[in-house]
Amino acid sequence: MNNVYDVLVLGGGPGGYTAAMYAARAGLSVAVVERLAAGGQMALTHEIDNYPGFEDGVDGFTLGAKMQQGAERFGAQTIYGDVQAVDFLGNVKKLHTQEETYYGRTVIVATGANPRKLGLPMEWELTGKGVHYCAACDGMFYRGKTVVLVGGGNSAVADALTLSRVAKKVIMVHRRDTLRASKIYNEALNEAENIEIRWNSEVKGLQYAERVNGVVLRNNISGEEELLACDGVFVSIGRNPATELFVGQLELDENGYIVAGESTTTNLPGVYAVGDVRTKAVRQIVTATADGAVAAHEIEEFLAANVA
Repeated sequence: MNNVYDVLVLGGGPGGYTAAMYAARAGLSVAVVERLAAGGQMALTHEIDNYPGFEDGVDGFTLGAKMQQGAERFGAQTIYGDVQAVDFLGNVKKLHTQEETYYGRTVIVATGANPRKLGLPMEWELTGKGVHYCAACDGMFYRGKTVVLVGGGNSAVADALTLSRVAKKVIMVHRRDTLRASKIYNEALNEAENIEIRWNSEVKGLQYAERVNGVVLRNNISGEEELLACDGVFVSIGRNPATELFVGQLELDENGYIVAGESTTTNLPGVYAVGDVRTKAVRQIVTATADGAVAAHEIEEFLAANVA
């Protein structure tokens, strides 16, 4: 068996690197196993204005790199590799890549969740240039402007209400004739004077120059299409937690998120879940970093009690 780390962190986003920093600073041996680059989904965000300490904002790639450097300053190691299988059932946890297997006395899962996309041409290229997946993160850039919000569940209505407080107009597009949101959300929606709902409709295309300036809207009943001018599009049709590797080992909720409360502990001893991948009410960078600090604390206590 190769070197056994005190802590293996699967995922180099804000939760993962915060946990790595705290654990390494406590004198534990730590390795972060990341597939691509530091920051996770955050690294794709062009401007972050709601993370404390950056009065002029910061781009996600830079913030991710700073978090990585902070963890490595205290001795955390970064390993780049694509984990294809895991074994969390024994006292020593294993992460298997094509090249090598990594071993840890504990493991922190920080694999995140990916927003579901509409699947439109140029959607990826226009992300951050008029296409967004987080109203709380990016809504403030549309103060006094017109935005389209796609979705019909609780999160979509909450996002529409968030946007209505800054945007001049919010056009909510839903493919059915009724929302899936809870009644309490519907009441709040009806009270918002600057929210318009387009029922039985779907966004079928994006209009753009350097950034989004409109959408192609199709009515699902008549089949008619129209070009709807807007300044930005927010997609709120759910997220897909990156938990495929853990099926059969970690307890998942009905939506596929790892069941772990504020302590970040899972159903398996020595396994913790932080950030967007776990069950939680608010998924933001700052809540992910808080999870990381909590997980490191829990691991210190776990190792003190279980490792001679």
